[in-house]
Amino acid sequence: MPGAGAGRRLEGVRSPPRDVVKVRSLFVSDVHLGTRGCQADRLIDFLRHHDAETLFLVGDIVDGWRLRSSWYWPTAHNEVVQELVELARKGKRLVYVAGNHDEFVRDYVGSTFGNVEVVEHAIHRGVDGRDYLVVHGDHFDVVVRHARWLALLGDWGYRAALASNVWLNRIRSRLGLAYWSFSSWAKLRVKNAVNHIGQFEEVLSSEARRHGVQGVICGHIHHAVMHDDFGVRYINTGDWVESCSGVVEHHDGQFEIIRWAEARRHQMSGEANLVPFARAVA
Repeated sequence: MPGAGAGRRLEGVRSPPRDVVKVRSLFVSDVHLGTRGCQADRLIDFLRHHDAETLFLVGDIVDGWRLRSSWYWPTAHNEVVQELVELARKGKRLVYVAGNHDEFVRDYVGSTFGNVEVVEHAIHRGVDGRDYLVVHGDHFDVVVRHARWLALLGDWGYRAALASNVWLNRIRSRLGLAYWSFSSWAKLRVKNAVNHIGQFEEVLSSEARRHGVQGVICGHIHHAVMHDDFGVRYINTGDWVESCSGVVEHHDGQFEIIRWAEARRHQMSGEANLVPFARAVA
């Protein structure tokens, strides 16, 4: 596992931890199990600190693209699967929304395995009174739909940027500095990438309106954000490669983006118990 947590297990991940937060729903996407970039330990820690009635897996949980070319499946990745199985065994509802990197899951759309439902998309009724379209988002990405070879090339370049994160953060860790993502920083400063993000958000918002709902919750572009810029509530869950972010729906109806590495750092330093980094406007 790369970054600040590379080469060691996170402390405080024994189940159950004392500071568990009860929430209505959790949304996570873009875990990319099967890749060296996946920060599986942080995801396990996040799941064990949140007791949710429903867990939405919003696509790209397993990276089938990468596994087909090179097998990589360390113990931590197996432990993520075991954690999900245990949640289902305890009666939690799991909804697996298929993505493009785990497109093999689409062969099972409409099936239910125990408490795990496999779907192409879902409609989630929020406590806030809104209906949300829950979808990975790859069908609305022009590059993925019409130029798969370009998507694969971009995936190769993205992995190269992630590799730079590993070496950079080994140095930062030795200097006592926090994890910092070069790939995320670069992505948000390249004009074409920024334009692509904006277009993606607008198209997904239009798709939500087409479904007659008031919001959309998606993944795919690894950019955690929440806003109402296009007339509906747009929520992107982020990823567990760079931002280590997930979306929480609280019982009071508030949605919150939690960047787990930052939240745990503040928590462990005593600065806060759990810091809300991006909360929807009521």
